[in-house]
Amino acid sequence: MSEKLHPNAARVAEALRSHGAEGEIVVLPESAPTAATAAAQLGCEVGAIANSLIFDADGAPLLVLTSGAHRVNTDLIAGLVGAAKVRRATPEFVREHTGQPIGGVAPVGHPAPVRTLVDTWLAKHEVVWAAAGHPHTVFPTTFDELLAMTSGTPAEVE
Repeated sequence: MSEKLHPNAARVAEALRSHGAEGEIVVLPESAPTAATAAAQLGCEVGAIANSLIFDADGAPLLVLTSGAHRVNTDLIAGLVGAAKVRRATPEFVREHTGQPIGGVAPVGHPAPVRTLVDTWLAKHEVVWAAAGHPHTVFPTTFDELLAMTSGTPAEVE
């Protein structure tokens, strides 16, 4: 890619290379704060968008990579990870643990590894699109590659 990437996206690109990921970062013409807006720009089903959602699980970050077609059931994922309470994280909590803004959180490229659940629904798509550290950047990947890159756990999250 010849154009200069935002520093967050450059860190994600480096992390992708270190994990042997095949996909290249794509810079979108418009911000993609939702799965629907990303899918519209990419010309894919909303279910093929991997939303990267950070939750506060008893004070620890929890990344849930969920299909854009799903809503995360926080009571269900609390049980899966053994947390008393799981709630949507504040923008400050997200930035502290990922170094990335809400709307652009990537599965990788964080200051430290984040415990991750990967929605099994994503396995239904040959190509899955995930954010790449900035609201204007995404990259193509697969369910299996997401599991490997994040050391994630496959889970039903809805």
